[in-house]
Amino acid sequence: MTNPIYAIGDIHGQHDELLRVLSLIKADGGPDAEIVFLGDYPDRGAATAAVIDTLIEGKAAGKSWHCIKGNHDRMFSWFLQDYPKHDAYLPIYMYWLHERVGGDTTLASYGVHVKETDRQLDAHALALAAVPQSHVDFLNNLVLCHETDDLFFAHAGIRPGVALSDQVEQDLLWIRKEFHQDTRDHGKLIVHGHTPVKEATHYGNRVNLDAGAGYGKPLAVAVFEGRECWALTDQGRTEITRQG
Repeated sequence: MTNPIYAIGDIHGQHDELLRVLSLIKADGGPDAEIVFLGDYPDRGAATAAVIDTLIEGKAAGKSWHCIKGNHDRMFSWFLQDYPKHDAYLPIYMYWLHERVGGDTTLASYGVHVKETDRQLDAHALALAAVPQSHVDFLNNLVLCHETDDLFFAHAGIRPGVALSDQVEQDLLWIRKEFHQDTRDHGKLIVHGHTPVKEATHYGNRVNLDAGAGYGKPLAVAVFEGRECWALTDQGRTEITRQG
């Protein structure tokens, strides 16, 4: 029998939701369950610092947790470099501290309030002083993907037609349309987030677990046994919505 593995969609600073779904996993698979977190831990939600604390504590305790890098995680880590770096995938008029992206809310969780500063570099200096080194290290050490015999976990998805071993960071963090429109089997079931949907959804060759927690919606969590999968709810395992 295949051991179950659990996956949690984009968290976006929703700490209470993270604790809720961790309790669902514990009830289904016990305290030592293997979990993949699909990235986007900061931004938009009010409790990024607490989310990252929880993830760091779990890994330090020896839990079988795999934390994947999302595009928002990279934006946060790039802002914390000696000189903040802009992600070219954002529109030219937008930057990480823009309220639509959510970096302003992330920094507020560390006590840095962007609207009280006059320049991005002022916020940058305050952030460098406020964000613990352990959080910087966590962001810098995130992995790009995780895989099993049957599953490939990545934040945004993959570039169709490219071997899973040859996928590049930009696609793993940002891809959308080319991946979503491709109905071919990719050799493994792709489990991803990045693009909000109403609820966890199975498309045959991929499962999307970004259920919009960044916009105040409940966090999505699923359990996989081989390529079979279920959503986890307060009522236990339920069928994941299927499309296509």
